[in-house]
Amino acid sequence: MKRGGEYKKDPLFLFGMGFLAILLVLAIFGPSIRSAIVKPPNQPNFYSVYDPVAGPHLEPGGKYILGTDEQGRDVLSRLAAGARVSLTVGLIVEVIALTVGVIVGVLGVFAPKWISMILMRFTDGMFAFPDILLAVLIIGTMPPAKEGGLIMKLLPVIVALSVTSWPSVARLVKGQVATLKDREFVIGAKASGASTFYLVTRHILPQLTGILLAVSMIDIAGTILAESTLSFLGIGVQPPEASWGSMINSARQDLGSHPVALVWPCLILSLTVISLNFVGDGLRAAFDPKAK
Repeated sequence: MKRGGEYKKDPLFLFGMGFLAILLVLAIFGPSIRSAIVKPPNQPNFYSVYDPVAGPHLEPGGKYILGTDEQGRDVLSRLAAGARVSLTVGLIVEVIALTVGVIVGVLGVFAPKWISMILMRFTDGMFAFPDILLAVLIIGTMPPAKEGGLIMKLLPVIVALSVTSWPSVARLVKGQVATLKDREFVIGAKASGASTFYLVTRHILPQLTGILLAVSMIDIAGTILAESTLSFLGIGVQPPEASWGSMINSARQDLGSHPVALVWPCLILSLTVISLNFVGDGLRAAFDPKAK
């Protein structure tokens, strides 16, 4: 990976940024555009509704650019809808994980010892549970919402993955804050009478922006992969909402007769995870003090 400002010229970083930009456009506009092109009358959410006009497993071409699935649904539209689900889950979970992780990490350094001890031992205890198994347990206690918007339907998955995501952020923040609090600029501000809240918000947390941004890209990739795993197992995003994981599971059942159907969701999931890791590596190189 290139050092300093050269990361912007790194082909892997540029590839990751370009692919994520295309994916974002596909997630926002893809389902609506494809529905307007290929949907039959009176079927508004074509990417998740059976189309009696199209046959199952149509070959790519024509108005069905990537063909249709086993129920005659447009594959491209469902990939776009799956991108919307994956990015929504990834971003919301990461915001929650960052918020909780930063608060717990900062309190682990500046809170009274009896509070910091409890918080950090609880954080350590969270690592004792396998993430995916804990997520399965949490989802099992929350009935899926059959009505409401996309966020409500994704709520069990968001809650489960948020619970399993914040401990790693808290441990990272705690270590970084413990190092920064002994730096000269923090000691000087404290000597001048600055409060702990001022020290944290004005001097310490701004120093963590770069590393948290870089780590967030990697964490979002892990969250998207976890969401797809849960959907693959049938306990994540529920039909009729599309998910890359459920698409992979459905295509796997017809692997012998229609192997191409498995390629598209696997390919876009892999490229998304790889692109997020490329961007995260590029940002980490950019904000690494040793690289400047």
